[in-house]
Amino acid sequence: MKAVIFAGGVGTRLWPLSRKNTPKQFEKIVGDQSMLQIAVNKLFPLFKWEDIFISTGKDYKTIVKDQLPKLPEENIIIEPEMRDVGPAVGLVTSIFAKRFPDEPFVILWGSDHLVKEEQIFRDALSAAEKVILENPKKIVFVGQKPRFASQNLGYIEFGDKIKDIGDIPIYSFSSFKYRPHLSTAEQFVKGGHHAWNLGYFVTTPKFLWHLFETLVPDLYKDLLKIYNAVDTPEYESVLEEIYPKIEKISFDNAIPERMDKEYGNVISVDIGWSDIGAWEALKEALSETDDENVTKGNVIVEDSRDTLMFNYTKQLTVGIDLSEMLVITTDDVVLVCPKTSVPKIKKLVESLAGTPHEDLT
Repeated sequence: MKAVIFAGGVGTRLWPLSRKNTPKQFEKIVGDQSMLQIAVNKLFPLFKWEDIFISTGKDYKTIVKDQLPKLPEENIIIEPEMRDVGPAVGLVTSIFAKRFPDEPFVILWGSDHLVKEEQIFRDALSAAEKVILENPKKIVFVGQKPRFASQNLGYIEFGDKIKDIGDIPIYSFSSFKYRPHLSTAEQFVKGGHHAWNLGYFVTTPKFLWHLFETLVPDLYKDLLKIYNAVDTPEYESVLEEIYPKIEKISFDNAIPERMDKEYGNVISVDIGWSDIGAWEALKEALSETDDENVTKGNVIVEDSRDTLMFNYTKQLTVGIDLSEMLVITTDDVVLVCPKTSVPKIKKLVESLAGTPHEDLT
């Protein structure tokens, strides 16, 4: 089985740590390794280095090589320009469909995800691979059993349990729901037939290539030109010409929402997953209770609750009488805001374009 980790995007919600030149996936946010290194290391020993691939933007190839020196250089798949998840998965599929069409592969969307239960995660991938080896014309979606009613995540609805593979349950697939209202999300969690959609799934390149052809024919026509050029001297030029012109579309809109639900299976397990694409999400992932403070670096927090203070400098940062706050200190920026103001961070970063502070984005 092959594994593809997607490491594109900028991650402005984790500004000022995450920036255009060094996005969040390449930063040491929660420990001594970058989020990309953490994402790769949780695949071992289920995968070997030669079976791991990284999909990223052309500006980040050198960073990927530096952070993952054991990764074969040919396993770095470059997107000339970011065109949303649908085309990104399509590009990988076009390459894999040419090179190893019948070998199961796992798509892992998001190199900034935190997975605490790594063995359960690997067991789930192994179970999904067994399903695909038995029936190559399937997609197995791997979801997180929801811990709470989140409005910021997508959900996978599943039906009856088909069987167990070891301790991993395999369910039938019903539908997707993107970012439901709070009341709907509460019903999902209470009902017990929904999992958080992580963007993780296992299938074969040949079958996914077929779904692109039948469900999104216009996108497939462009991808087919790239497919025909794979492993030829013309590949780079064809990719540079075709890919930036491809229409943007999410993968969920392109494939899962349009395909026959009989093609899908669902695994819903607790892998301790968190999307730490924003500071308040990182706070939730790292704290045991809502009131607990989360700190990193040279900081002192007094008489405070539910606050995240991360200091990436040698200078001391002190917080007193804080509640539900974020304090991020870097060498050139200090960010202080309530947790509820995280959506405004992206707008602020965008507003710095064309100003004397543009270099800080």
